[in-house]
Amino acid sequence: MTAHPDSAPQIAESRAWRITLLMVAGLTAVRVAALFSTPLELYPDEAQYWLWSRELAFGYFSKPPMIAWLIWLTTTIGGDAEAWVRLSAPLLHGATALVIHQIARRLYGGRSGLVAAAIYSLMPGVVLSSGLMATDAPLLFFLSLTIWAYVSLAHANAPRRYAVAAGMGAALGLAFLSKYAAVYALGSIVLHALISRQARQRWCPATIVLFALAFVLTLAPNFAWNASHQFSTVKHTAANANWGAQLFNIRELSEFLLSQFGVFGPVPFGVLLGGAIWLGVKRKIQSPDLLLLCFSAPPLIIVAGEAFVSRANANWAGAAFVAGSVLTAGWLLRWNARRWLIGGLTLQALFATFFVVCMVNPRAADAVGLSNGFKRVRGWDQTVQAIIDRTREEQALRGGVSAVAMDDRFLYNAAAYYGRDYFGQPGAPPLRMWVHEAYPQNQAETEAPLDAAYGRRALVVSLEGGYRPEIEQDFKATSGLQISRVRLDKKRARRIDLFIAEGFAPLPRDPVSGLPPKPKRE
Repeated sequence: MTAHPDSAPQIAESRAWRITLLMVAGLTAVRVAALFSTPLELYPDEAQYWLWSRELAFGYFSKPPMIAWLIWLTTTIGGDAEAWVRLSAPLLHGATALVIHQIARRLYGGRSGLVAAAIYSLMPGVVLSSGLMATDAPLLFFLSLTIWAYVSLAHANAPRRYAVAAGMGAALGLAFLSKYAAVYALGSIVLHALISRQARQRWCPATIVLFALAFVLTLAPNFAWNASHQFSTVKHTAANANWGAQLFNIRELSEFLLSQFGVFGPVPFGVLLGGAIWLGVKRKIQSPDLLLLCFSAPPLIIVAGEAFVSRANANWAGAAFVAGSVLTAGWLLRWNARRWLIGGLTLQALFATFFVVCMVNPRAADAVGLSNGFKRVRGWDQTVQAIIDRTREEQALRGGVSAVAMDDRFLYNAAAYYGRDYFGQPGAPPLRMWVHEAYPQNQAETEAPLDAAYGRRALVVSLEGGYRPEIEQDFKATSGLQISRVRLDKKRARRIDLFIAEGFAPLPRDPVSGLPPKPKRE
């Protein structure tokens, strides 16, 4: 009995999907196990997101609300331990890899789906992002759903096409609720429609209306929150661009481009960059290539331009990861570049393995001189314990304090998380933020600023003592200086200056710079 001629490709696609499921499940299980085994503490930004999750809202000072919602969900299930704060990150990246398989299968075939999922799952940026809680994991998941729906829109018949269009709008809206870098995807859809007749043919008035309606309805609560909070999240996102800095930085541009080989993977990014240039010059870009280039190129080009005129972090072009993984897989298989594919994936797998080892046993990073990369996820529990010990001493022996005031948001966030069992008790002094400039620069300064009432007799904690002279100017009297150091590794220690400050009467800030006057030298 002979097999149907169409059965061989179906069998191959089914096999590729099963292998993808096993690969993603295995990697996700290892990453989750590492989360529950690591002694590494929360990065202070993670502690901030945890603090947001205690009071759910439709927006926060510096980020849209999705990250706080996810932390609320996982910590409600399992508690406030570090692993539960981070749990959604590896789960979302695993889900994204599965969606990427479906995108690649639709555009290039089942084998491409397996390769694309492997490239994404072992991408160094994704490996790092799976070990901490940040906005990239939900952003990439909802972007992958958006692209999947966009690809499916071309093949769907009514009424399914209407449902796909609405789903795409909702997915893009949820991506915006994760990180405003989702705006690249919206621009990509418009760009593809402008340059491709096939792209325009997938739309009709009904699908456009349904897409736009679902997108607007999903994003509306966050827009309303921003409107009621002077668009603080939007302003903060714009301020990160730092366009007031020195323009035209060749060094920043070079560092950004080199960093993409690190976060995307040396071989995949080389293929993506080289393939786009070569095929563009030869005019051999196929229809699926053009679609994926419209989603992957704009984030890279725009952020590279931002690096040139100001500065840019390596992960700011992360919105290119999803489409870039699919496009790289399609090209590597089209060119039969098996050795490059295996070599690139092997290199990324080695890095992924090393990172998991470092998570479970940070001394491995110390042994190879990489301890500096983990310094911000170490020593916060001990740092906060030193603050609690001094607070207890003041409460028991010296009449108490009206507040514990920090001069650094990292320190404030860490104290809120690692001091939650003490500072959350009735009668414990509240945590407050000394506001350095004329206006709040972060959510802690916005919601918990130090004022005269809380500054009657405050225990001030200055990270590294950097702002201690300026803080002392804002009080009538200071006393009881204590300098504590927490060892982070063999070479590094974290310093905090603790002292009592009484009579908070802040000096006026400069109307132009927003800064307090410089302390007078004795």
